Amino acid sequence: MDEIQKPDGFAAQRLLVLPDYMRKELEQHPLTSTLYVQDIGFFPHARYHYRERAEGCDTHIVILCAQGSGWIEREGHRRIGLLPRQLYIIPAGSAHRYGASDSDPWSIYWFHLHGKDALELIRCYELDQGAVQLTLGAYTRTIELFEQCCELLENRIYSLPVHIHVSQMMRSLLSTVGLGAGHSPQVQKREQYLGEALRYMTERLAEPLTLAELAGHLVLSKPYVTYLFNQETGFPPIEYFLRLKMQRASQLLDLTGLSVKEVAAAVGISDPYYFSRLFKKIIGSSPSSYRSIPKG
Repeated sequence: MDEIQKPDGFAAQRLLVLPDYMRKELEQHPLTSTLYVQDIGFFPHARYHYRERAEGCDTHIVILCAQGSGWIEREGHRRIGLLPRQLYIIPAGSAHRYGASDSDPWSIYWFHLHGKDALELIRCYELDQGAVQLTLGAYTRTIELFEQCCELLENRIYSLPVHIHVSQMMRSLLSTVGLGAGHSPQVQKREQYLGEALRYMTERLAEPLTLAELAGHLVLSKPYVTYLFNQETGFPPIEYFLRLKMQRASQLLDLTGLSVKEVAAAVGISDPYYFSRLFKKIIGSSPSSYRSIPKG
């Protein structure tokens, strides 16, 4: 019964679709060209709701289930069910179809996003890996942001300043979803490893540390620890450790009267000249110049 199709038209629905000339204006403006909302809506109790796009769509489609349930199929992926407080993103260009459950039709918030920043945010928070279960807090905040965007666009859909503001809010919405996701056991384990690694590093800022020592503490292989840090921080483990040292050094320069040599020793570096070179490379100025910069 899930294959029964119904045109749009659900009681109390909300639906906004940008006209072509407005889309072209947003594509050309520097503050919206990398991310803007093309369509947005809310379909409550959407019995027989169904969509199929064999060629995919030129936008990223975001679907958030509020009540009931439905299903989604993407090319190369198995059909998945979507339940309350779950969000699913169909990337642009991906053939797909989706619909409401016949027995318990979903109520969904949805919007279509254009722009490379949308894709980068989706990838950054791994929101294209399947259904994302939101915590209650993240779900509530996401709905609030959606409602604010929808209300702004309903009242002033032709206002460029409104679209610029909505573009920024959508960045916040995606990051709220990413940070408030109830991650899979695999991702949770990865976060636990990283958290323990950072704790271990922070407690040893006055000491040297090798990759072998860190991997041994975590009972992981050195290649996996390197992969973990590159994936989560963008830096190899020891480079990240050195950045933590320089962050600590900058605090000592700001908050104490220690000499540069003493600060270097406090972060486990015996050679003050090497420390100064490293500090300038990471922080952007020499320790003495950094200390003279007015703060606050």
